[in-house]
Amino acid sequence: MLGQMMTSPLTISSLVDHAARYHGDTGIFSVQTSGGVETTTWREVGDNAHRLGDALTKLGLDPQARCGTIAWNNRRHLEIYFGVSGAGFVCHTINPRLFPEQLVYIINHADDQVLFIDKTFVPLVAAIRDKCPNLKHVVLLEGRDEEAAAALDGLQFYDELIATGDAGFEWPDLDENTASSLCYTSGTTGNPKGVLYSHRSTVLHSLVAALPDSLDISATKRVLPVVPMFHVNAWGTPYACALTGASMVLPGPGLDGASLVKLIDDYEVSVALGVPTIWLGLVNEALKSGSKLASLQRTVIGGSACPPSMITAFRENFGVETIHAWGMTEMSPLGSINQLLAKHDVLSDDERFKMRENQGRPPFGVELKIVDENGETLATDGKTQGDLHVRGHWILDSYFGLSTDETLTNGWFDTGDVATLDADGYLSIKDRSKDIIKSGGEWISSVDLENIAIAHPKLADAAVIGARHEKWDERPVLVAVKVEGQEPSEEEVLAIFDDKIAKWQIPDRVVFTDVLPRNATGKVLKRNLREEFGDILMG
Repeated sequence: MLGQMMTSPLTISSLVDHAARYHGDTGIFSVQTSGGVETTTWREVGDNAHRLGDALTKLGLDPQARCGTIAWNNRRHLEIYFGVSGAGFVCHTINPRLFPEQLVYIINHADDQVLFIDKTFVPLVAAIRDKCPNLKHVVLLEGRDEEAAAALDGLQFYDELIATGDAGFEWPDLDENTASSLCYTSGTTGNPKGVLYSHRSTVLHSLVAALPDSLDISATKRVLPVVPMFHVNAWGTPYACALTGASMVLPGPGLDGASLVKLIDDYEVSVALGVPTIWLGLVNEALKSGSKLASLQRTVIGGSACPPSMITAFRENFGVETIHAWGMTEMSPLGSINQLLAKHDVLSDDERFKMRENQGRPPFGVELKIVDENGETLATDGKTQGDLHVRGHWILDSYFGLSTDETLTNGWFDTGDVATLDADGYLSIKDRSKDIIKSGGEWISSVDLENIAIAHPKLADAAVIGARHEKWDERPVLVAVKVEGQEPSEEEVLAIFDDKIAKWQIPDRVVFTDVLPRNATGKVLKRNLREEFGDILMG
């Protein structure tokens, strides 16, 4: 016997329609690429999404045509998220920080037929346009701009394009498993790989992301996604905000500390999301300017491990709660988030703050396990380390253009991380499997060492690699960037590890460098550091 309940497909278009219908007056504040802040509402965003869907349909695009974006976090980009997918096409967000050769590869591999771009990226697209033969339409995310038109033949203009569409356009009936959006990995090894999300997976991810035990997004919140909309769909926040009717502040191209502090204070942001390097600039600027970040209740940090010192800085200087989250492009991205349980209420403040340092526990919809080299499931005792595998409602089944057999292991996705799990599901990422240091048969977490090092007041940035060693196979080496104007010695830096870890885990050397190499999503390229410093302990 089947249940006797109504059913309707879980589609992205239903999210923006809900926001427009029941939260139509809620403000969306968008920093424009040319400067200044534009104020709009969910009602206007919804109307323009319908107009865009109609306009793209009138262009005669193929069903499921990929529509690329190279754009900042702004109002027009938000409308594209809903208008493209709602009309039955695929919204393909592209990271402009990739090398031009990778951009060409991604655009051609995705077979993009349309490319939406901000004016910042006109020279970039002009340089690669001829290498993308299947690209039919390039659309500037502004009104008519003759300077841009002269730089890029056949350029169209977003405002003119949506003017050809109807706000009363009816979304097509779509199966909820229809592809909705496409993101590519950062391609640290080999070519980037595409992850093709569905309407269903995106709506389920949005529902869970908004829960109090997840990102805690509601109609009472004003959300600032500093994480770019070209990086795993801004961690799904545009969809979760539409689902709940939350107000949004979209920061445009200015992600420096001063710009973000001003946005938070001027628009009374309550929740902000981004990577640790962004928050380091924000904290330093707020302390420098005297801002108390009075409206900010919570920061969500992901993308790489959050140093405990940053959690402390937010708490002690601004009274801001910091939530550590973990995920991947292949996971839409939410895999775990550090929210406490009721039983933790009896803990002291210091004990609760210590709990905040791991990556948290999986929400409904995600399953985690750790396995040994033979694929056998390991104990969830918070101590045993193994390879982290995941499966769930918004985890990829296969990469775009590849088969499931080439992607999964017995139905699970191997994340490439080494981690521990405890009985409550709390996850502690120890390292990437290729970065963990194996010294004399024992494991050393580069992440743990980096979290200690970055708290040193004379260091601006730090990374730890395994360098080759004649006796121990590998030993840790700390590669550090000095704070401007400071000249710490190697001994002074190493002293910060005293009494924090076992002596045998302390790095053998400190190497100072001007800047750490990072990929397009801001993660340190340890492969480059190993190439440069991997033999520093040999002879």
